[in-house]
Amino acid sequence: MKAPTFELPYLDKPDQMFNLNDIIGEKVIVLTFWASWCPDCARDLPKKEQFYKTMRHNNIEMLTINVTGRERDMSEAHKFQEQFLTQTVLQDRGREIYDLYQADGVPTTIVIDLDGNIVGQFGDKDDFVEVIKIIGDYFPAQ
Repeated sequence: MKAPTFELPYLDKPDQMFNLNDIIGEKVIVLTFWASWCPDCARDLPKKEQFYKTMRHNNIEMLTINVTGRERDMSEAHKFQEQFLTQTVLQDRGREIYDLYQADGVPTTIVIDLDGNIVGQFGDKDDFVEVIKIIGDYFPAQ
């Protein structure tokens, strides 16, 4: 299935927009939907952040989307980003993109291949190792 494209503002720079079309075809995309109050997000996102900080591939783009329609307090979302995330953080319009990707909980992680196809969707009970396995398929050992 083709990944739906979108344009969203950055959480910390709401006057600047990110367009998914700008990177489809150039990078494998790991997209995670989250909310600051979510205990599973608090366990999941630090693992992804550590991977993001240590990965050596310029062909992977890791993005997170704060689901504002599931957020209790936007100031908490900003605090969460400041404390835990250096990767790109976008701000959903309520639940628009979350629903477009048929996410049914937070965190939900989507892997999009170089052709713009969704090749993996993972929920709060899935292990991040499964996400890494799919990413690894695109970058064989040399």
